[in-house]
Amino acid sequence: MTYTYTPSGVCSRQMTVEIENGTIQHVDILGGCNGNLKGISSLLQGMRVEDAIARMRGIRCGMRATSCPDQLSIALQQAMEQNN
Repeated sequence: MTYTYTPSGVCSRQMTVEIENGTIQHVDILGGCNGNLKGISSLLQGMRVEDAIARMRGIRCGMRATSCPDQLSIALQQAMEQNN
């Protein structure tokens, strides 16, 4: 399943995740801090969705109430809810 999410309150503009059997296969993020987001995407590959959500939920960026990893956790949660 491929799910596309429009983040809010962060620099990135779009997040696309590919999930197969509860495991993250691929993450693509447009905008934001290119190197950091490529690193996060690479680290998430092969990780269980639930584990990724638990690790990224609530991370803040500076004074913002959210961050790209936090928004990605929301995208993953919504993707799983849509798939059920």
